[in-house]
Amino acid sequence: MERGSPNSESSAPGLVQAVSRALSLLTCFWGDEVYVPLHVLARRSGMPKPTTLRLARTLAASRFLVQREDGAWRLGPAAALIGSRYQAQFDAHAVIEPVLQELATASGESASFFIYEEDIRSCLMRCEGPQGLRRHVRLGELLPLDKGSAGKVILAALGRPGATYESIRERGFCVTRGERSPDAASVSAAVMGATMGANIAPQGTVLGSVSISGPALRLTATKLQKLAPHVLRAAAKLSYSLSGMPAASIRSTWYPA
Repeated sequence: MERGSPNSESSAPGLVQAVSRALSLLTCFWGDEVYVPLHVLARRSGMPKPTTLRLARTLAASRFLVQREDGAWRLGPAAALIGSRYQAQFDAHAVIEPVLQELATASGESASFFIYEEDIRSCLMRCEGPQGLRRHVRLGELLPLDKGSAGKVILAALGRPGATYESIRERGFCVTRGERSPDAASVSAAVMGATMGANIAPQGTVLGSVSISGPALRLTATKLQKLAPHVLRAAAKLSYSLSGMPAASIRSTWYPA
């Protein structure tokens, strides 16, 4: 079943099926497209073409969809208005901080969220664990992407070629010890936006990375491997929670020194 299919929602108690179907149709437009043919919308939503057409026309009446002369559809100005209002009300810090606090508590180490632009990264937020290595990374400090796990997972998610990055993509995380700083170690995972492609997993937009870090003497390779599932869960939570937040909006909260 493709994303956007209403079939899994139709039997849930208390839901209006027609509304669920109409809303699911809006999620069938992916980030790399403009106009989408009706038969593609029907396939993605899992609904018959006549039903898809009726819902699309209903949404168009409220300007949530726009139809082109050849019958293809795109999102309309009403959808853009809701998106802009969502972004205006969205507080990235309020979303990220609880996840980092949970990660720091679970690991006992420092948890950080990194953003990037071009070939540099910076720590946007950080929560110290009870055993965290304080002042190891300063907020706003500019760091290279190719040194340290927090940068390497971003490069891997961006498609950097090479065996190192292929291995990171296969595992979903990266472990480094003494790479950027000789006394520090970390394990990180990329945070992805929920731009959907094909018909399966999120892809495309790389928002940043989440990391656990601490002293290399305490964080052995074995310990970091054990912490990797915690980082992967945190990355999945942030990827979901930040899915409606463009990378540029997150970066706008970052003012490099």
